[in-house]
Amino acid sequence: MTRPLTRIHSATPVGEPAFAFLETDGPRIAGPEARALPQGTSETLSERLAEALKTLPRDGLIGGALPFDRSALDIFWASDTSATSRRPGGLMPVALGLSAEPAASAYAAAVERALERMALSTRLEKVVLARSLALDCATEIDRAALLEALSGDPSATAFDVRLPGDTPRHLIGATPELLLRKSGAEISSHPLAGSARRSRDPVADRAAADSLSGSPKDRREHAFVVEAILDTLAPLCRTLSAPEGTTVTSTGSMWHLGTKIIGKLSDPETPAPVLAALLHPTPAVCGTPRPEAAQLIADLEPRDRGYYAGAVGWCDAQGDGAWYVAIRCAEVCGTQARLFAGAGIVPGSDPAAEAAETGSKFAAMLEAFGLPRDAALTLTE
Repeated sequence: MTRPLTRIHSATPVGEPAFAFLETDGPRIAGPEARALPQGTSETLSERLAEALKTLPRDGLIGGALPFDRSALDIFWASDTSATSRRPGGLMPVALGLSAEPAASAYAAAVERALERMALSTRLEKVVLARSLALDCATEIDRAALLEALSGDPSATAFDVRLPGDTPRHLIGATPELLLRKSGAEISSHPLAGSARRSRDPVADRAAADSLSGSPKDRREHAFVVEAILDTLAPLCRTLSAPEGTTVTSTGSMWHLGTKIIGKLSDPETPAPVLAALLHPTPAVCGTPRPEAAQLIADLEPRDRGYYAGAVGWCDAQGDGAWYVAIRCAEVCGTQARLFAGAGIVPGSDPAAEAAETGSKFAAMLEAFGLPRDAALTLTE
């Protein structure tokens, strides 16, 4: 059933941008008077976006976030102007406490249950299970300082998107995964799936990359994602290919299998957010088939994901822009933050290893908060 459109706050507080994306070719930051568009689901996105683009000035931007659950409400902000700079960050607050929800042992038990369900299913081939860390700080978290700390990794795009609600909440992170970029008829995607923790020791680091490259389990997991993206985009494109094949790529803390996809749209007028909504959520954050995987996630994860593992991004007045998978991120509100990480589960997955992988994926966010990158690996509760 289609949900009704809803409206939220008409504008963001002065001086606090509704969204910011720090990309390698320059920042995309909302002006001070960004307004919220009517909320809805992916079913009404094309209609709502078309209305907003009609009145958006040539230099304006639309940015926002898609929730993980396709039936939940998205959040988009329209800004008639764009900023070229952001408020300087201050000092990060002192962390008072960090707790795992669920603990690594409980997460491993959930992976075991997922594997049991997959063994009984004739369709379910992959599911991505996530867990979170709850962080309490002594004073309010300085979002500008957090975004600045996250922007140091050139392989990731740091972002900050204001979420709906009376209490200011923001999704802040540094995602390495491009869901879709559009410029006229040209589109590209760079899905990542299959991961290994990086090491500060060069020999061990190279060995981790080589092991990932040759891992049948990780290559199988990655193939699900690439196939889903190609299958979704193919009917919309005149040309579509992955000319470089699958390669090993990296962030500051993780190795990943990645495949660059490029294509040309049959209809170059289709806006980037609409294309992103068609792709989302990919098997990289949900699983395959998508309906069965999403149901298993709902059964096994202790809390709703909200906008984590959704998509974040922007488009200009022509509908061109970039959208990213909302991973390596935290929901920030006042003195509290909730950090998220997940791992892809396929037949043959080891529950303890998958729990350790999620622990490693917290590293970038933990370091941005001034905590040890291995903090999640040592938590017992």
